[in-house]
Amino acid sequence: MTPGAAQADSTTTAPRAVPASAEATATSAPILLTVTDGARSLSFDRAALEALPRTQIETSTIWTEGLQRFDGVSLKDLLAHAEVTSGTLQATAINDYSVTIPVSDAVEDGPIIAYLANDTPMSRRDKGPLWIVYPYDDNPDYQAETIYSRSIWQLDRLIVE
Repeated sequence: MTPGAAQADSTTTAPRAVPASAEATATSAPILLTVTDGARSLSFDRAALEALPRTQIETSTIWTEGLQRFDGVSLKDLLAHAEVTSGTLQATAINDYSVTIPVSDAVEDGPIIAYLANDTPMSRRDKGPLWIVYPYDDNPDYQAETIYSRSIWQLDRLIVE
């Protein structure tokens, strides 16, 4: 695969997203991401995210050294699964830091919600467990302060506005 190339894995199964109001049990996996669109809310644990089509990109970032490989679900695929087609996303991190991302950023060969960096789950210390990563090296338009500001790490919520 060439640097920055995105690849979808079509061998995945349907995700196990559950309504956010569902009670978590002591044996359930932790919820990593909640997507809310009006009164409707979906919650994703790691298995649910991994069940969506996987996309891999290789790119350098302004926060890391050298070329990095990220695996996750494309923003386009996640929003299609959540049936979101327009508006903006209020993307919020674990520490309540928040950025606005237009739904129009969710394009083929666009950003992913990464859950692996170089084949390793990301810890909170390493910008995880989820990080919105754009294929910066593939498109000069992605090498801009506006896009860098949308590259939120420790992501845990997307609210559709």
